[in-house]
Amino acid sequence: MNELSEEEQERTPVPSFLRQVARRRPISYGAERCELCSAELSPVHQHLLAPRKREIACSCDGCAVLFCGQPGAHYLRIPRRIRALADFQMPNLQWESLMIPINLAFFYYDTAGGRMIAMYPSPAGAIESLLSLESWSEIATQHPSLQRMEPDVETFLVNRVGAIHEYYIVPIDECFHLVGLIRMHWRGLSGGAEVWKHIHEFFASLQARSTEVRESVANQHPEPIHA
Repeated sequence: MNELSEEEQERTPVPSFLRQVARRRPISYGAERCELCSAELSPVHQHLLAPRKREIACSCDGCAVLFCGQPGAHYLRIPRRIRALADFQMPNLQWESLMIPINLAFFYYDTAGGRMIAMYPSPAGAIESLLSLESWSEIATQHPSLQRMEPDVETFLVNRVGAIHEYYIVPIDECFHLVGLIRMHWRGLSGGAEVWKHIHEFFASLQARSTEVRESVANQHPEPIHA
């Protein structure tokens, strides 16, 4: 992952909700209490996004039903599904057209701003990149799975670090978790062995929890892989 200059980090706008996540410990998936009603939670529980404030709350199933799904609801439920795009193809020139300075980034549609947003992690936290809408539209047109992402709560996560490139559609809290890991463990100019160990473990966990999906571009329908 390429190192960023201090000048680049200072001049790049960072959404407040990502600064908040990146500066604290990664999201705890074993939170004990619902942040809405204080009910005890299991280690695996719902996460809700307040789109106006861009804040995430841990929730019990009851509150997730109560506060989500209605017109004008205060929260959006963050899905749990993780999809590995097994046959996703992105030529180098197409990736370079997105103007992401490193080979690790995620993309999501921000309803409040009415636009696609591209973010990449750094030792200073998450940084927003100036996304070429023309280039993104070309990529999305070629890949039906990207057109089906849920606004605000699902992201297209790209890992082109190393020889094997990985492409996922993941819940947005997974990206927050990755941002926190990098911010917490990065040391020196190259990050150090510890941060790369955590990054590799993060993507190994994604792969283990994901459902592989193949796209039939001609038919415009993503097809799950059956064992």
